[in-house]
Amino acid sequence: MRRILRRHFLAGAAPAFLADAAAGKLDRRAIVSRHNPTLHDLDPRAPLSVGNGEFAFTSDVTGLQSLADIYERNVPLCTQSQWGWHSFPMPAGLHVSDLRLETFDTYGRPVGYAASSQGQEPLFNWLRENPHRLNLGRLAFLLDGARLNRQDVTAIDQKLDLWTGTLISRFALRGQPVEVKTCCHPTRDVLAVSVESPLLGSGRLSVEFHFPYGSPAMNASDWTAAGRHTTTVSSRGPNQITVHRQLDADAYWVWLHWLGAARFEERGDHRLRLSGNRLDFTCEFTAREPAPGVILPGAAQQASETHWREFWSNGGAVDLSAGTDARAPELERRIVLSQYLTAIQCSGSTPPQETGLTCNSWYGKFHLEMHWWHAAHFADWGRASLLERSMGWYASILPSARDKAKQQGYRGARWPKMTALDGRSSPSSIGELLIWQQPHPIALAELCYRARPARETLDRYAEIVMESAEFMADFAVRRDGRFVLGPPVIPAQENHPPRETWNPTFELAYWREALGIAANWRHRLGMRPPEKWEQVRAGLARLPVREGVYLAHENCPQTYTARNFDHPSMLAAYGMRNGEGVDRETMRRTLHRVLREWRWADTWGWDFPMAAMTAGRLGEPVTAVDCLFLESPKNTWLPNGHNPQRADLPLYLPGNGGLLMAVALLARLPNGFPKKGWKARYEGFSSK
Repeated sequence: MRRILRRHFLAGAAPAFLADAAAGKLDRRAIVSRHNPTLHDLDPRAPLSVGNGEFAFTSDVTGLQSLADIYERNVPLCTQSQWGWHSFPMPAGLHVSDLRLETFDTYGRPVGYAASSQGQEPLFNWLRENPHRLNLGRLAFLLDGARLNRQDVTAIDQKLDLWTGTLISRFALRGQPVEVKTCCHPTRDVLAVSVESPLLGSGRLSVEFHFPYGSPAMNASDWTAAGRHTTTVSSRGPNQITVHRQLDADAYWVWLHWLGAARFEERGDHRLRLSGNRLDFTCEFTAREPAPGVILPGAAQQASETHWREFWSNGGAVDLSAGTDARAPELERRIVLSQYLTAIQCSGSTPPQETGLTCNSWYGKFHLEMHWWHAAHFADWGRASLLERSMGWYASILPSARDKAKQQGYRGARWPKMTALDGRSSPSSIGELLIWQQPHPIALAELCYRARPARETLDRYAEIVMESAEFMADFAVRRDGRFVLGPPVIPAQENHPPRETWNPTFELAYWREALGIAANWRHRLGMRPPEKWEQVRAGLARLPVREGVYLAHENCPQTYTARNFDHPSMLAAYGMRNGEGVDRETMRRTLHRVLREWRWADTWGWDFPMAAMTAGRLGEPVTAVDCLFLESPKNTWLPNGHNPQRADLPLYLPGNGGLLMAVALLARLPNGFPKKGWKARYEGFSSK
């Protein structure tokens, strides 16, 4: 494990956005507060979280994780961080270098991809599952020394106060009132908890800290492997202890500090207990043995309140309360909650996994093709500093990205698809052949530059922009007087065989646009772009059209029949991107054919805002809003603001980020929202 330097949520926010917000045109506190998530019953699909982008704690209705077993099959209650990872020891006799690559013919040149597990399943699977993100620990109430049951908890009244970042949980425990306040410090991985109840005075209520072994499963926990890890109290002091956790070669520390005459005891089996007539404590998780100063519960709560007040008072804001369309309150709710969720889950020092810091998906690893959907909106919403927190990670893995490109015979840097902190690409029959993550660092760096157009920004990201473009130019192959992409390639719509796929519509448009951005960066730095970049950009194949609409790729006449599921990625060329090489009327026909003929139950959460952005750019505001509300199981929005996709993907943050991108685009367009039924007021958005 290692710590990556973090920044405050609002550090270096763009002055232009702050000026807009300071004008005070909108009642921001009213907008935010009317969407505070409130629960009056236990809903295992919709737990609430507090966090800071680097660390998050997901709670049940008790304000802790006391009823975790009930949530386990829906949304496991985890405590996760950007730095907390674990690897199983590699089985004897296996070595990373032994992985055999599958060879794909690339216009007469064999290129190897880690795409087949055949005959090497143990090594292939180990590389996919390791490292996996950890559940750092469970905090739970005990009553009379025993775990709580569902019937113990009644009179539930839980509210997440978004304006202060405080989770306020009120309930009765066997008839006795309990109130719990839970929050997270904005710049340290500190959870602060304050408890009030008559059960404290009688000594019946206590808090247990329970630590699991690592697991690649969705709950990131193995509670059955007590002998495979250690939990050691490494130091003690007045009202505080330090706990050292060791899991194979990985370690972390937990620092517990409490107020008053509470009592601490070790219970064995990786369990600790805090009890007494007062339960006010902070629990800090760190990747290194802690030496920071003590943060008291009150100080953590004050820091949380100050941070969230500043967060909501600055950057973009949308007020839809004056509209008469019945969908306006729900859209405003989704907008507010998506801002909160992406701030606590997607604004850390690395790209997030698709379930953020809530629970594991794909072993806790992040998918770089999703980075744009997770974080690009921060720049448009006047919070570019939150995007920049993860941009430095690309520079940290640049050597391995260069090595990957070189291994395949390409120049520049080839970014992995599915990876962890070290940037090692995870083998996959699909992920290894995706390419649409490649332009992302260029597009994201450009967003950072537009928010802060300074030489410092250019210098900070120049290397990742240039190395990304160098690979892109080299990856394109000149054939029959044009440059082509693939085969082999798997497009954003992943249901296409790599050996039969070439010139996907979205990737062609994105390639052309990103190479142009990279050339502009060279000019801004006083350098000429390589001639090859412009040759490829100018000579790329035209976007494939059949029967007046865009195809998924050039070899896919069945786009709207056998292949009309998964992402309708053709739309992204003039939705997610600005339409390099796109004919507007062809795209308009494409949009409406997709809306008529696509299998929307078999899509993903960001497809709906993507279609909305395409409609918005085409000047169809009614269609744009309708796209945001298309009926589909994949377009469900829970009380906590999450967008579930399936049983093993109970939340999907690219859907939240996509919604925010769509709203930001509509806010910038002259006729972004419909005239009838919508009176949208907004401020603080980028005009670029």
